Amino acid sequence: MLRRLLQALDILDFDPQVEKAIINPDREVKVNLIVPMDNGEVNMYDAYRVQHNNALGPFKGGIIFHPAVNLENMRSLASLNTWKFALLNVHFGGCKGGVAVDPRTLSVHEEEKLTRKYVQALQEVIGPRTDIPAPDINTDERHMAWIFDQYSRLRGFAPAAVTGKPVWLHGIVGRDSAGGRGAAIATREFMTRTLRRKVAGATFLVQGFGKLGSWAAQVLQQEMGAKIVGISCSETAVYNEDGLDVAAVRAHVARGGLLKDFPGGTGVPNDDSFLDLPAEVLLPCAVDGTIHADNVHRCTHFKAVVEAANSALTPEADAALRQAGVPVLPDIYANGGAVTVSFFEWVQNNQNLQWEEDDVKRGLDRYLTDAYDALLREQEQYGHSLPLRTAGYLVALRRLQRAEQVRGHS
Repeated sequence: MLRRLLQALDILDFDPQVEKAIINPDREVKVNLIVPMDNGEVNMYDAYRVQHNNALGPFKGGIIFHPAVNLENMRSLASLNTWKFALLNVHFGGCKGGVAVDPRTLSVHEEEKLTRKYVQALQEVIGPRTDIPAPDINTDERHMAWIFDQYSRLRGFAPAAVTGKPVWLHGIVGRDSAGGRGAAIATREFMTRTLRRKVAGATFLVQGFGKLGSWAAQVLQQEMGAKIVGISCSETAVYNEDGLDVAAVRAHVARGGLLKDFPGGTGVPNDDSFLDLPAEVLLPCAVDGTIHADNVHRCTHFKAVVEAANSALTPEADAALRQAGVPVLPDIYANGGAVTVSFFEWVQNNQNLQWEEDDVKRGLDRYLTDAYDALLREQEQYGHSLPLRTAGYLVALRRLQRAEQVRGHS
């Protein structure tokens, strides 16, 4: 990501001191969490919170529970959030946190204790006006409810101290679908305004069928008329050249069925050969790095790639697609749905007024449409050969630098 950021900084030619202030995080916190286990033993876990930049607003970022969590990847993800927020004009600063733990080794009780320990250890640096956590890899609304409760015990009632809470506990309607809906809206803007193609009738492969991929596929099909011909997940995949019924696929998977056994399609391998299947648009919605130097040659037949998942394309894959003439809609924009609706939840909690789902949908559409306007303005200034990824960083850097200057930080 730093390589891509530096490309944009080269274009803007900022003062070196400004560049240094923008690139480096404001604060890095590492704590050791000592947690009593159910069997009477005591374990210690490394936990982190990296706050990158708050020139535009309080820090905001998810909490990851994963064995690979370390300071370096927290820095990178916190920085990505800064640029994403700035591009979307969401008034937050980038942040990310996590605990180096395999949650599969914990009981529910142990996981709750670990979450509460995290809040207790970091209560001085998080809060509704300073740093607002959210769900991320291996954390969900249960963890956010525990965070809300623990922070309120320590600091007083504060529903705005965390987002991603259950709807019935100060959460916001539409958050589950926000990431996928955002990716679908981003795809619509990309196809209609840049590619000059209709979404209706276009064929899509969706790589990854978790919350992000399943909702993106459903919104694209049911509300925009797209034809979802292939879907893959970590275990299996399914294909139907005439189109899959996404709602039926979701129901099949919810019942415990495998994609390959879905009666409305044909089971296919979920390895790299999935990328060879005929379709116009590829939507990577799985983990980071799914499109890389060794498989990107399989993607050159697509008319476009929408990077719905964070860092789904490695820099090498991104460069190869650009060289092959395949337009890419980058994650800095396409993955903006969930963070935007997190912002809405925070606003809702500060207003103490429940938003309606239609308000959430309209607001998300407006924010993403406005952000695409900003991307196109950058391309008009520097030429349409400017990659949308670079355009996104240019928008974000301009907004951040302006905020830094106006506030007297630089």
